[in-house]
Amino acid sequence: MSNTKKGSDGLMRCRWAAATPEFLEYHDTEWGFPVRTDQRLFELICLEGFQAGLSWRTILAKRENFRAAFRNFDFDRIARFSTRDVERLLKNAGIVRHRGKIEAVINNARRVRELVKREGSFAAFVWRYETDPKRRARHTAAPSAESLALSKELRRLGWAFVGPTTVHAFRQATGLINDHAERCDFRSKAERARRSFPPPGTPCP
Repeated sequence: MSNTKKGSDGLMRCRWAAATPEFLEYHDTEWGFPVRTDQRLFELICLEGFQAGLSWRTILAKRENFRAAFRNFDFDRIARFSTRDVERLLKNAGIVRHRGKIEAVINNARRVRELVKREGSFAAFVWRYETDPKRRARHTAAPSAESLALSKELRRLGWAFVGPTTVHAFRQATGLINDHAERCDFRSKAERARRSFPPPGTPCP
């Protein structure tokens, strides 16, 4: 079976993008395009953690609820959450009510603050694990060497819910690897975005 599918607009896309309307917009405007802001990177790694064992469609459908519940993923604010906040979030039907995942977001907010203090930014840290933009798409969910290395380092630093599969999905989502299918019309768009992407740590143009 082909890993691409032509849409009603005549554009070729990764086959998974045709599964649901939510996937279509996400695929066309976000997935695989480079992300440099710490807050958005933190949001995406948290959402990928919540997705573990669930469908990404479920997470996308609840995305605005997650943003409201977690203060738009402002990790400085989340780092100050208490056990009372955990109990409050466990009663929030708009998100995934999993104690371990909720506690992981709070823990990881504290860990990312430590990382920013040491490295200057979360983006500068994660972009060290970029896959060479010239590498061809792999078309597999299996974690890459870079995903394994990033997962291992995050866990060494005390992060939770950042296993290799979660981290690989995070790297795909944030453009650290361009995994759009070879015949997908959005692969070249992601490549162009990457070529014009300022290295993290430099001022935005």
